[in-house]
Amino acid sequence: NNSNYRPNNHDVFIRKEAWVTPAVMRELEKTIEDSKILKEDATHWPAPDRVGRQELEIVWSSQHVSLITSKIGSLADVQSCKDPEGLRVFYYLIQDLKCFV
Repeated sequence: NNSNYRPNNHDVFIRKEAWVTPAVMRELEKTIEDSKILKEDATHWPAPDRVGRQELEIVWSSQHVSLITSKIGSLADVQSCKDPEGLRVFYYLIQDLKCFV
């Protein structure tokens, strides 16, 4: 998460780490797998801008996916991009992960 609400936002990122039980990890893996996010490509998503950026990096077995887009304020932002289906998958997964935490 990188937003303009902090000074020198280009130098600071919010990184979240946690220790979890195997059961929690299985549920997280299921959420990611069910979302189909590993099949998505951020090429046609809005590029990060002065409003901010959202990044999601997933290392899954032999796959390494890094997705970066601008801040998504609402589903209207999702609908207006060149790949609304892919960005919608990202948007809902991020919402699920926020609830998960």
